[in-house]
Amino acid sequence: MPEPQRGLIEDDLAKQLLSAINDGDLIKDGRLPSERAMAERFSVTRARLRRALDLLQDDGAIFRRHGQGTFAAPPPATNVDSLRNLARQVTPRDVMEVRLEVEPALAALAAERADARDIKRLNQLVQATLNVDKMHDYEAADDLFHYKIAEAARNPLFLTVYESIRSLRKEASWTHQRRENYSRETLAILGQQHLTLANAITNKDSIAAAEAMELHLVTVSKALLRERVRKIALD
Repeated sequence: MPEPQRGLIEDDLAKQLLSAINDGDLIKDGRLPSERAMAERFSVTRARLRRALDLLQDDGAIFRRHGQGTFAAPPPATNVDSLRNLARQVTPRDVMEVRLEVEPALAALAAERADARDIKRLNQLVQATLNVDKMHDYEAADDLFHYKIAEAARNPLFLTVYESIRSLRKEASWTHQRRENYSRETLAILGQQHLTLANAITNKDSIAAAEAMELHLVTVSKALLRERVRKIALD
């Protein structure tokens, strides 16, 4: 392995890694290479690489899961294969019923347990969901925002349940409905609801956070229902 680069501090290495991630140069199927491969590529020790990865993880730029690896996006659930079968059976209504039970509780716990880094990242993600014109941009920020709330709840069992819900939604054939049909007005409403939710978590108000999450999910559910009705009318 090449000698470690002299004077390359962890902040600089973290910036290089993030740049390579954003360029898509370091990612395959959403996953980063092994630590050994990345250390060789950037000519650093694995200890220094880990410290740089710690910085990126603290900022919410990467996600590490024991036994799964390092991801540029929230990792898939461990039971993806079984979820694919389930995805063929569930409807948007099924998913929303479960989300309405799980995610307000996650929001309440996040309000109690989120640290300063969690709150900083949540507020960054909120800004990314405001004033967006493209559905793809909204979806990416929305996905990270909700996942960060689940992480901030600091409950590994709850996080596993949430990861299963998230992975199931991605596998379901009806997921494309939202991509194609949310209006700019709907995106604006959802973005403002994210802001209200983030403020409740920032203020450590668990009741307000749970209520804000419930209202947000009801809005999402109604938007999906309107689209289904429209499609039936057109058929």
